[in-house]
Amino acid sequence: MKLKKKLIYMACFVGLCPIALMAISILTIDHFEIKIKMFYMIVLTALFMAVTTAFFVKSFYKYVIGPVQKLYKAMDEIASGNLDYSIHSDGDDEISSLLNNFDDMRQRLKSSAEEKITYDNDNRELISNISHDLKTPITSIKGYVEGIMDGVADTPEKMDRYIKTIYNKANEMDSLINELTLYSRIDTNRVPYSFHRINIADFFDDCVEEIGLDLESKNIKLNYSNNVDKSTRIIADPEQLRRVISNIIGNSIKYMEKPEGNISIRILDNNDSVQIEIEDDGKGISQKDLPNIFDRFYRTDTSRNSLHGGSGIGLSIVKKIIEDHGGYIWATGKEGVGTTIHFILRKYEEADIHEQNTDN
Repeated sequence: MKLKKKLIYMACFVGLCPIALMAISILTIDHFEIKIKMFYMIVLTALFMAVTTAFFVKSFYKYVIGPVQKLYKAMDEIASGNLDYSIHSDGDDEISSLLNNFDDMRQRLKSSAEEKITYDNDNRELISNISHDLKTPITSIKGYVEGIMDGVADTPEKMDRYIKTIYNKANEMDSLINELTLYSRIDTNRVPYSFHRINIADFFDDCVEEIGLDLESKNIKLNYSNNVDKSTRIIADPEQLRRVISNIIGNSIKYMEKPEGNISIRILDNNDSVQIEIEDDGKGISQKDLPNIFDRFYRTDTSRNSLHGGSGIGLSIVKKIIEDHGGYIWATGKEGVGTTIHFILRKYEEADIHEQNTDN
């Protein structure tokens, strides 16, 4: 309002100057009729200047001062932390562009603040998950070590069993720490991918041979079928692709919950891509949980017992790796029947070499 008053005073001053000059000129005229005419002219000029001044002040305030005050108000609101205060304008002039640019900045600040809150919440949840999951094996290791120190393991057989248990629990901790390290690198896009042309049949033959021995020791039968041409190749990072398969099968083992189980790996031809399916006959996943299992920190098991531990980021790592390979992943299944993880990878074509090198 102070600026508005100043504008009125300035406009009045500018308008009164010529009127004052005309009034002074009347004093120098002796002819009465001319003085009357001059007086009427001064009155009309004054009315005209008053109307013009009012219109000018109103227009200037509406199109310049008003938006500037609106901008000033928005700056105060943002400074106080209110990022929902919008000043979007539908006009097409320079002032409207200024307001819209400021509002775009506000929206970016709001998005950034929301992302930071989400990131901080995810980090807190991750720390909580890892802390809980590390505490379980640490407590177990301490218990077995105390048993050895107190002489509970008083036979070679007991001593051997205690040491093996300690070793296995230490491996669990090492696996959790490695998973956390990988997650941190994936989350900041710092995974050092090393893409190669891979023969899909040779790669999965090696994987199945390696995985089969481990599953056999857990009374799980591995079924494998390859329905693509033996010469089919893909472009992938072998180490990260092995991690994908390992994480998926590790998740299947974790939720098998039966003395004997089955896991099937199928490779299907899908025109210009290869579809891999990893199916288990474990406890399955409810339909409401299926769309969320690849989200970070999502757990279908909320009890967080030692059997179903883990950081809750294994499948989110799988999704990220597959997407970084230009593929996509999804899950199907039924609770009490089992779960199938599907993912698609493009077949190798000569043009892919240049594309991958450019991306790297």
